[in-house]
Amino acid sequence: MSGEIQVINVSKAFTIKHNKADSLKSKVIGIFHKRYREHRETLWALKGVTFNVFPGEALGLVGRNGSGKSTLLKIIAGVYQPTSGKVQIPNGARMGAMIELGVGFHPELTGKENIFLSASIHGLDRKEIEAIYGAIVEFSELEAFMETPLKNYSSGMHARLGFALAVNLNPDVLLVDEVLAVGDEAFQQKCMDQIDRFQAKSKTIIFVSHSAEAVRDVCDRACVLDHGSLAFLGKADEAIQHYHKLLAL
Repeated sequence: MSGEIQVINVSKAFTIKHNKADSLKSKVIGIFHKRYREHRETLWALKGVTFNVFPGEALGLVGRNGSGKSTLLKIIAGVYQPTSGKVQIPNGARMGAMIELGVGFHPELTGKENIFLSASIHGLDRKEIEAIYGAIVEFSELEAFMETPLKNYSSGMHARLGFALAVNLNPDVLLVDEVLAVGDEAFQQKCMDQIDRFQAKSKTIIFVSHSAEAVRDVCDRACVLDHGSLAFLGKADEAIQHYHKLLAL
């Protein structure tokens, strides 16, 4: 992949509804009692975040829960659109995203059907999907469950299928959100070994994790997000130190 990923002044707002009036009765009560009226609150998950990711770099995103890490990763993946600002991805770059259990999957479809559906969304035709299907099943170790609807999968099985699909799309950019938070220890190590192989091939990786050790092992640089803002950007070790200082406040 040639060219940088550019995150340019990205902000993201969500609207939260309080006392949602979903019936005639609740609407009438709200007319006479102010505290029962529906009102909306704007939550800014990201505020003017700017940075570049260089080709072949592994960049970490760290921060406390609610700091905006996963929201930012979803914007880079194209799952969310920013409220303002933009993300520029090099032309022709293929994304592989392991960003959240269930994203891109349909619970009523089987594991096999979801592989074909998700891979087709990423631009692969049927022949190309059939060529990588065996590798996806082998990596996920879910051969016995390929005809089972995803709604019957455990969170660990979701993670196995999602990561197996992401890495076998042969992406130029791999987006990984808390891969160490789900699945058993053996599968987590398998994922980390695959990330090592991607690094050896100079693939670009954006890596979200609460594990300081994992960020140090995987990432060249890291961004520290705090309440939606970019608090620090620099070498992974320095970013972890900055993150720990925030935790101590």
